[in-house]
Amino acid sequence: MVAEDERRVPAAVVFDALGLDYEKAFASSGAHRASLRWLLERLAPGSRVLDVGCGTGRPTAAALADAGHRVLGVDVSPVMVELAARQVPGAEFRRADIRDLPLEDGSFDAACAYFSLLQMDRAEQEAVVGRLARAVRPGGFVVLATVPVDIEGAEGLFMGQPVRVTSFGADAFKDVAVRAGLAVLAQEHAEFAPAHPEAVPEPHLFLHCRRPAR
Repeated sequence: MVAEDERRVPAAVVFDALGLDYEKAFASSGAHRASLRWLLERLAPGSRVLDVGCGTGRPTAAALADAGHRVLGVDVSPVMVELAARQVPGAEFRRADIRDLPLEDGSFDAACAYFSLLQMDRAEQEAVVGRLARAVRPGGFVVLATVPVDIEGAEGLFMGQPVRVTSFGADAFKDVAVRAGLAVLAQEHAEFAPAHPEAVPEPHLFLHCRRPAR
């Protein structure tokens, strides 16, 4: 993806480099799996689900596809998309930037964005949440997960890779979802220590939302 617009390079470069190490570091997140169970309990059979920042396809796309749902996973990292397609053959994966991907209104039953907004600025994150809210049908679900800290353009290392991170505090991130027209049905807080020598424990916030029915 290095030939594309410079704004899209950092996340692709980071996750191309991490590959399966990212999956291994976060595979033991009980809160993430609990969030997936929350969604799976509410989806009708054969639902169409958008997985934003699908990574290696595990655990999100794999759990959804294994339950019989039709999954489209998108990621800016070509390495991640290749891994996901190999590991989760029951889902469809596409290298794409969610900021630009055409999304028809109401075309999905649910959308997930697990920790995939953190390298966007705040205006972009708010715009993407709004796009996801419109992409699910009325009555459909949107699940969002982030690291709920009030930082903007902070530079640091993530699993040894240089990153520039922007996020919202917990209440502010909930407000982003509400401004997008979503009803926040449940929120879960957790602390997770990734299984990687260069990772540090981090707070996690999961918002379980619904687009109100007409």
